[in-house]
Amino acid sequence: MPARPHARTHVTLLCAAVLAAVLTALLPAGQAHAASRTVQGGRLDWGIKSSFQSYVTGPIANGGFSLTGGAATVGGSQFRFHSATGTYDGSSGAFDAGFSGGVHFLGHKEDDGTHQLDLTISRPTVRLAGNGGTLYVDVISKAKGTGAVTTSSQVPFASLSLGGIDMKGGGNAVQLNNLPATLTAQGAKSFAGYYTAGTALDPVSLSADVRAAAAEPARTPSPSPTGSKAKSKTGKATSGRIEDGAVDWGVRRTFREYVTGAIAEGEWKLSGGAQDGGALFRFPKGSGTYDEKKQTLDATFAGAVRFTGEQGLDLKLGEVRAKVTDAGKGTLYADVTSGSGTGKAAGTDKSAGADKAAGTDKAAKTDEKVPLVTFTVKDFKPKNGLVQVTEAPAELTAAGADAFGGMYKAGTEMDPVSLAVALTDSAELPALPDLGSTESATPEAAAADPKKAGPKTEATASDSDVPVLPVGLAVASLIAIAVAFLIIRRRRTPVAADAPGES
Repeated sequence: MPARPHARTHVTLLCAAVLAAVLTALLPAGQAHAASRTVQGGRLDWGIKSSFQSYVTGPIANGGFSLTGGAATVGGSQFRFHSATGTYDGSSGAFDAGFSGGVHFLGHKEDDGTHQLDLTISRPTVRLAGNGGTLYVDVISKAKGTGAVTTSSQVPFASLSLGGIDMKGGGNAVQLNNLPATLTAQGAKSFAGYYTAGTALDPVSLSADVRAAAAEPARTPSPSPTGSKAKSKTGKATSGRIEDGAVDWGVRRTFREYVTGAIAEGEWKLSGGAQDGGALFRFPKGSGTYDEKKQTLDATFAGAVRFTGEQGLDLKLGEVRAKVTDAGKGTLYADVTSGSGTGKAAGTDKSAGADKAAGTDKAAKTDEKVPLVTFTVKDFKPKNGLVQVTEAPAELTAAGADAFGGMYKAGTEMDPVSLAVALTDSAELPALPDLGSTESATPEAAAADPKKAGPKTEATASDSDVPVLPVGLAVASLIAIAVAFLIIRRRRTPVAADAPGES
């Protein structure tokens, strides 16, 4: 007959199990979630190289830059890339995330309309491990001298230094400010020979949202585009009433910079469901009609944006409407409300070649259905129930020039227009750029915040994943287990026993 386990054995096993459970609950969040977690949403701010920007836009190259894929400008000389996706391992500190958007530089225009300097940098990816990492980018460059064009994907462009900071943690966000960046040999080659390996580039700042582990309740995701309905039905694209739609338009990059700059010292506010995508504003909840045979559209959209600031700046654009004719000409309309002003002439957007000060004192008024910009539409046929125009170049109309108080001439290039309308319940609108929930500090913001002043580099992770078991309760549990074990052992073991043994 097999021997029955001693009661003390049961107690020992029970104590060990409870003790293990308590210790597991007390482990730091980073140890409790050793596996990589998903990075979803965030931004990267990087000026590439400020002196290069100055050279491109200066009197020698006499060029400029344009933004693609939802990239934006921030501060005095930084570009903002968006929609971080990737992974973060809190136990090792390994971070790997890519961002969307790009910058296209042009300079030294030739007689035939081409440019000697032609460089596009896009889709930056940051990979960090240990005390440093690498910044990768897609590059399209025209070689200095030969003019040969090279397209390269995910070039290891710059080496990044973490400055000894500890990337380990178990929170729901990673934030890094002013990481020193140095041009690599491959980066120098793809930079069309303008700089040599080892050249210091602008520092890199980023913030990224980290989703909770699968076993935990997921964190609140970044807002989805307003007007994107839950799609459960399927259907064939047909002419007639549209189900949903959105217009994405940033008005004009240099105008936004003027509004928030040193002259106007202003801001913009959104209302009526409009959303800020960083480099653009989204006007959602499209309604109207589309004719598939003629490929024409007449639709209105919700939301408004109001720009205000010093020097009499007060301009509101709302009740946005888009029309596309069978000739492929698109027009964007809006109701334009001009404020009362402050008695001073508004400043000009000098970088945009503004020719006249914006209006002075006047009573607030609204002009309805003003044709602001025109754009060309190509291939306006539905695909999977969605009709789209993506980043179509836009020109200011004469009426639009009046709406801006003469700040720009008719024909001025404005921000491109993106337009999407859903013809079926199953069609999904394109997502807005996902900037994440954590603000990435620019140099200006860092200087304003004493905690982030100077070139300090920091990595932060919140404590949202720390176990909720109170430390006092856990310690009390351990003490109770130990006392219980000693009492049982004392009752079962002879007082004179020197060593463990079977009874």
